[in-house]
Amino acid sequence: MSKKIVVITGSPRKDGNSFAMTDAFIKAAESKGHSVVRFDAAMMNLGGCHACETCFKTGKACSFDDDFNIIAPEILDADAVVLTMPVYWYSIPAQIKCVIDHIYSFCVAGKDIAGKKCGLIACCEENDVTVLDGVRIPVERSAALLKWDMFGEVLVPGVLNVGDIEKTDGCARAAALADKL
Repeated sequence: MSKKIVVITGSPRKDGNSFAMTDAFIKAAESKGHSVVRFDAAMMNLGGCHACETCFKTGKACSFDDDFNIIAPEILDADAVVLTMPVYWYSIPAQIKCVIDHIYSFCVAGKDIAGKKCGLIACCEENDVTVLDGVRIPVERSAALLKWDMFGEVLVPGVLNVGDIEKTDGCARAAALADKL
């Protein structure tokens, strides 16, 4: 059955390693008949959550008019959300953290977004796979809180420079993630 997938990237490097894995996932998902909407958070106007708790009061997800208001309707309609990113300083990059923080707006407004599937594609410079815990654990816990089912994770250590991902099986694993939907 065809799924509607929202992919949100967190890297500012369009030719980087996490983008290569993202592209591989999207190509595989679309070849299986899924529809994919992609948002590159680092290229969007996104600010942090203001904790005003006026979410959806103006008809928009965020009362502060940033680009999360473009992303929110797509998340509401999606069957699956896939987050892709590099690790920045042992954590989630700010570019995508703004999106994750804005997801709080659904909770404040009582919007039921439970039952979605969630996937994670991430990479880091260091060879130690536990470095990816700074991304993996918050995403897994956020998915659990939202009652989303983690359908898969592709975690690739040891890539920094553009093209390093080609020395790994990261793109193949990202493409295979589409099979788990």
